[in-house]
Amino acid sequence: MEEKKRLLTYAGLKALEDELEHLKVVKRKEVSGKIKEAREQGDLSENAEYDAAKDEQRDIEARIEELEGILKNVEVVVEDEVDFDKVNVGCTVLVHDKVFSEDIEFKLVGSTEANSLKGKISNESPVGKALLGKQVDDVVTVETQAGIMEYKILKIERS
Repeated sequence: MEEKKRLLTYAGLKALEDELEHLKVVKRKEVSGKIKEAREQGDLSENAEYDAAKDEQRDIEARIEELEGILKNVEVVVEDEVDFDKVNVGCTVLVHDKVFSEDIEFKLVGSTEANSLKGKISNESPVGKALLGKQVDDVVTVETQAGIMEYKILKIERS
């Protein structure tokens, strides 16, 4: 079974590549040093530092494997080629929340980059799916965990 392509903006791709490089070059060396130090303390059966370092090493290797898997199946959204007449991955959308009568800005990204605390929503999320392909002045209704939300699209722009 072929894995689905993961959409990323160029900034998201760069961040994942930088994280992978940091883990491989810096963190692996750090944890290797911690393991070496802990081994030098003698008996490994009751050595908390050794156990903690081995746990950290396992976590780092798991994250490296995860990042390599993501990067193997990535499709980069070329933001210069995005049509800003419609909502697409890679654009920022200003909407008016009709329920709470406030304006909200979302950056539409692939699921790997999503971070709601930074206003980055996934193209696969309920709000992201509802906004995709819509234009300025369109109104979308979305069923979310917080209930039924209604958004009017005010502006679509390059991120």
